[in-house]
Amino acid sequence: MDDSWFTVTAIDNSTFAISEYGHWEQVHSFLLLGADRAALIDTGLGIGNIRSITSQLTRLPIDVLTSHVHTDHIGSHGEFGRILVHEGDQHWLIHGIQGLSLEQIRRNIGRDITRQTPAGFNPSTYTPFQGEPAGLLHDGDTVDLGSGRIITVYHTPGHSPGHLCFFDNQRGFLFSGDLLYDTMPVYAFYPSTNPAELTRSLIRISEISGVRKVYGSHYTLGLEPEILQEAKRAALNLQEQGLDHFGTGIHRFNGFSVQF
Repeated sequence: MDDSWFTVTAIDNSTFAISEYGHWEQVHSFLLLGADRAALIDTGLGIGNIRSITSQLTRLPIDVLTSHVHTDHIGSHGEFGRILVHEGDQHWLIHGIQGLSLEQIRRNIGRDITRQTPAGFNPSTYTPFQGEPAGLLHDGDTVDLGSGRIITVYHTPGHSPGHLCFFDNQRGFLFSGDLLYDTMPVYAFYPSTNPAELTRSLIRISEISGVRKVYGSHYTLGLEPEILQEAKRAALNLQEQGLDHFGTGIHRFNGFSVQF
């Protein structure tokens, strides 16, 4: 499925990536179907209405699992009734993102667009979602979608205080949000970011057993699990030398890079 804005890729017959390749951030959201429920990991930029895509893919009730509360991951949250988030990002979901002005958000959302945007989108009037979640997710929680499809929640702070990764135990898919992706650096300079926590979270996800594929929320869709060990080596390097040693800028470690 490929409409004017969203590109849908079938990872398997019940797992779909919903991508926004026309924006410079190349954001991916993920729809996971079970027998009883569906989970939507993030809702994209909000340039297009992601509900128009999910309604074509499933009639199951959908739980929105929020990896973290940054604008590019909560854009269509208002289209869904059951939104779940970690308590570390709950305040931002309700009241707005700390340390980022609306003017900056609008500049980011409207720049370097390479596809025709949906009718009605205007970056100068774009307003990020704000609202109450239906519930909170905690480290170690599981989301049962039915027929043995269990999603385990990992609290992985660093990119944001309430950042979450999600592991599909049945298939071995790790959805790593903005904690881990490739092509561009993993950012650790945003006002909400904690580099020390980020390195600890990278080490933690590298130790999850049974990972067959890693799906970050940006750029390359589907990474081999070896990237987890590369990220772990980089994180240990940062820890051993001291984060202050590196200063600001981009620091590369073979196939993995981080920007402070």
